[in-house]
Amino acid sequence: MPRPLRVAIVGAGPAGIYAADALLKSAAATEPGVSIDLFERMPAPFGLIRYGVAPDHPRIKGIITALHQVLDKPQVRLFGNVDYPGDIGLDDLRAFYDAVVFSTGATADRALPIPGIDLDGSYGAADFVSWYDGHPDVPRTWPLTAEKVAVLGVGNVALDVARILAKTADELLPTEIPPNVHDGLKANRAREIHVFGRRGPAQAKFSPMELRELDHSPSIEVIVDPEDIDYDEGSIATRRGNKQADMVAKTLENWAIRDVGDRPHKLFLHFFESPAEILGEDGRVVGLRTERTALDGTGNVRGTGTFKDWDVTAVYRAVGYLSDRLPKLPWDLESGTVPNEGGRVVAATGEHVRSTYVTGWIRRGPVGLIGHTKGDANETVANLLDDFANGRLHTPAAPAPKAVDAFLAERGVRFTTWDGWYRLDAAEKALGEPQGRERVKIVEREDMLRASGA
Repeated sequence: MPRPLRVAIVGAGPAGIYAADALLKSAAATEPGVSIDLFERMPAPFGLIRYGVAPDHPRIKGIITALHQVLDKPQVRLFGNVDYPGDIGLDDLRAFYDAVVFSTGATADRALPIPGIDLDGSYGAADFVSWYDGHPDVPRTWPLTAEKVAVLGVGNVALDVARILAKTADELLPTEIPPNVHDGLKANRAREIHVFGRRGPAQAKFSPMELRELDHSPSIEVIVDPEDIDYDEGSIATRRGNKQADMVAKTLENWAIRDVGDRPHKLFLHFFESPAEILGEDGRVVGLRTERTALDGTGNVRGTGTFKDWDVTAVYRAVGYLSDRLPKLPWDLESGTVPNEGGRVVAATGEHVRSTYVTGWIRRGPVGLIGHTKGDANETVANLLDDFANGRLHTPAAPAPKAVDAFLAERGVRFTTWDGWYRLDAAEKALGEPQGRERVKIVEREDMLRASGA
């Protein structure tokens, strides 16, 4: 009998699991069948949803329910706590699989080249998100001594950072935050949070629901300056052609005309302010300098030459994520992605790299919402299966599934499994039960491995 098509997926976040789902659902995968192994460097699956989504967003975390159904399928195996390329490299994967799909996402902060960006008190949003989401590979404490804070960027990550900084620790206690994060937030001294965007309300990248959620907290007074509500022809065209942009603009307009209330934490949303310099003294942040911008008629902006200094002592940049370079694969330095055509990896010569594919943010950059990666996965998988049908995949030397287990065991890799996730899941829920919480996230890698039975 012909053996199943063997596919390795590196990265068990939404993009990788959507790719597995697309493989399972495709007609071509039914005969002779498909066998999928997901490799994840964290001991637990779900990637961005577990370590990139704010803990007070259970609606988004509900996506895990759908991902669970994919990983429950008998054709899918999970190998957690396995690092690429440290534990298993590309040549190793090619020995075991007909095709390899990389879905490693983007976890680093994109650079913001302005003076003062390296001062003490200047932080990347991705690092802060990793801390409050209990990532096992980051420090357990975070400096939260600044009373006035700037957040640079007008996307959902900027909103998450601003909201976590503005909320009280007890507001977040019902979520899954671990004890070290709750203790850190109890010591948070922030009372003013200023969010800065260089363009106008019509160009903000907030999701309407995420924006409105800012106003739901009894601790947060959201303030918008009426002077920042401005549109040109390009902005009006954006609102007419994009329902979400129009909803965001309407929400901001309503906030700009209302009276300022008395909630204790003030969260200012500033537009037409382009970060020019982080001001420092004795190596530490003492302020932020911005240049006022103006619309140019197309929805873009130009500098006006008018600068303003803001009294803040911490600055968080939320200007986008950046993927880590993958060894042995071609790389586009500017976009931070693997060059590809429809998910097929493309070498510098212009030829497709045989049996090698990408999907998600490593393929197209960190743009769009989690659900948008489904389209990526479908296209990548369709091209993979087309290559399979037309004999363009290579033949692995050791396609038997047990060969992978033996390889990892020989290297002494302590890997977790899908059954191990169920054990970790149960352990986290047990920690939350005495407090009436759904779960308390386990943070330390060794504790995660122990709970998973690695």
